[in-house]
Amino acid sequence: MTAPPNAPRKPSIHSLHGVERTDDYEWMRDAEAVRGHLVAERRHYDAQMAHTAHLRQELVSKMAVRTPETESSVSWRRGAFVYYTRTVSGREFGELCRKKDDKSGEAAISVLDLDALAAATGYVELGVCEVSPCDRYLAYSVDTTGDEVYELRFRDLTTGEDLPDRVPGTYYTGAWSADSREFLYTVVDAVYRPYEVRRHIIGGDAADAPVIREDDRRFELTVRAARSGGLITVTAASRDTTEVWLVEDTGPRSVAGRRPGREYRVDHDATCGRLVIVTDDGHPEFRTVTASLATPGEIGEWTALGEPDPAERVHAADCFARHIVLSLRRGGEPLLRVIPLDGGEPYEVRSELPTGRIAHVRNEVYDTRSITVETGSYTEPTRWFSLDLDTGGRTPVKTAEVPGYDPSAYVSELHWVPARDGVPIPVTIARRTDVPLDGSAPCLLHGYGAYEATDDPAFETGLSVLLDQGVVFAEAHIRGGGQMGRGWWLQGRYGNKINSFQDYIDVADRLADGRVSQIATRGRSAGGLLQAAVYTMRPDRWAAVVAEVPFVDVVTTMLDDSIPLTVNEWEEWGDPRRRADFDWLLAYSPYDNVPEGRRPPLLATGAVHDPRVLVHEPAKWVAKLRATGDSPVLLRVEVDEGAHSGPAGRYAHLAYEAEIFAFILDSFGKG
Repeated sequence: MTAPPNAPRKPSIHSLHGVERTDDYEWMRDAEAVRGHLVAERRHYDAQMAHTAHLRQELVSKMAVRTPETESSVSWRRGAFVYYTRTVSGREFGELCRKKDDKSGEAAISVLDLDALAAATGYVELGVCEVSPCDRYLAYSVDTTGDEVYELRFRDLTTGEDLPDRVPGTYYTGAWSADSREFLYTVVDAVYRPYEVRRHIIGGDAADAPVIREDDRRFELTVRAARSGGLITVTAASRDTTEVWLVEDTGPRSVAGRRPGREYRVDHDATCGRLVIVTDDGHPEFRTVTASLATPGEIGEWTALGEPDPAERVHAADCFARHIVLSLRRGGEPLLRVIPLDGGEPYEVRSELPTGRIAHVRNEVYDTRSITVETGSYTEPTRWFSLDLDTGGRTPVKTAEVPGYDPSAYVSELHWVPARDGVPIPVTIARRTDVPLDGSAPCLLHGYGAYEATDDPAFETGLSVLLDQGVVFAEAHIRGGGQMGRGWWLQGRYGNKINSFQDYIDVADRLADGRVSQIATRGRSAGGLLQAAVYTMRPDRWAAVVAEVPFVDVVTTMLDDSIPLTVNEWEEWGDPRRRADFDWLLAYSPYDNVPEGRRPPLLATGAVHDPRVLVHEPAKWVAKLRATGDSPVLLRVEVDEGAHSGPAGRYAHLAYEAEIFAFILDSFGKG
């Protein structure tokens, strides 16, 4: 067994609100100073995991069998063409293809090869990918390091060549003007916040002109073109407040201004010449209203689109030529509601799977009578159907190919577990049908619980292979997430964050009470904080803990407004400059609350290029844990490539999942 790398102690004192905190590893915030240590951590991790090499290879082989080498996605229509993505045998990233939307039989062509874009660095993530209304140009942006800062490029699809126009320092969203001459996009500031929308003229020589600039650092900007083709919107959003502008020839026009604590989202109903707005103004779980396009006015002038239901959380309204499609949740279940514009009776669309998710995807055509909808679960591969908006009829389009997989050998179930305060917590459990819930099988518990994010079940090849090892999988839909609506988030946010951690522990305790034998736990980012917190609060509960890119140095990070995601995260976690916020953040910050005594095996991960959770956070935490105990602690660092979301390529992703599962299985004694 190799010794872990030595992390020198260099004490720094943090003093605030009369509280002094000593940090022996503050020096790790210096990227150059810590690089050698991170390289040593990766070597140590590789050495400690060497004994699992055979298991990892076995897992990768089983995942590969269930992963088609060459496969095409469901197609979508845009203008005169049909588009789809395709993976190719032996290649990591795949390509975007298109063909004429007619019966000419013309062969599809590749218009964007992601493997070619990744050739120089071995890494690529696609940000913007928008075809112009005239079908000639593709605006696309690429990140080739993992830092989530994108270079915007433009390709002439008639020649296959990129234009000389290139714009560095951009972010995810963008929109074409109706005449295809201009492209609006967002740029980032020094802390990676999309703070300004600019207008680029294709082939123009002039500097790109600003459209909207957002100086309040709590807010980020996004820009999108409405499906109708007649409207571009810019949205400024903090965690609980938004403002939307319509971009017009005379300049941007605010729809309803900005009021703290009010959110609204806007789409364009061109058929009726109005705006359709989803807002929490007057209804905490959001409602749908309509407003005049010319003079939207304020809430008193808006017209309700149906009566709001307090049991429903409305997430989005998407306008089509003859219908409006609402995406919402009721009782934790995702569903769609189709509202005919001709006055017909609205109807609902649910997944036919007991624990399935449902969403409409890549429906970019406004004048359509059908949309593509996808559904699936942890044990049912994703399937797509065409929904006839007029009748509600469903026509199967495609089911994801998973060679050698028999869904009937697996089961997904929804359970309800009471938290210590009596609130029922939904838990989705997936297992093989021959693996009973009688306390004989080990369990991998997963959770997130932040930002009102919903963690609806989705099929993953890697998970299916883990289930074949006799492991039960459970997803705890704890407070802080969005499974049960806006109120569910509020109960696990800000000063209520402790509810997220206690819910998770309560779920684990109930599972361990006769249903499963031992429990490993896993989560990423805010879910990594969850893992670190429950590792700290109940180290005796876990057989192993996997904290991926964990946000663990909570107080210090939330005090540093010079790094990404601090100022606009205060509304989620709290602002430690305020004493009350400081107290609750310090009470659960894993870096400031290292547990004593026996601790379970821990695997933490980090990436040098990660802009969301800077790599020094897991590195500092691991060093402090090692200095205060001898329980097994590993740090897996992506030193040269990889990002917050992990490896980007499909083969690299399989290898990564095999590493995580090997660590878990080894901890279960199944190595």
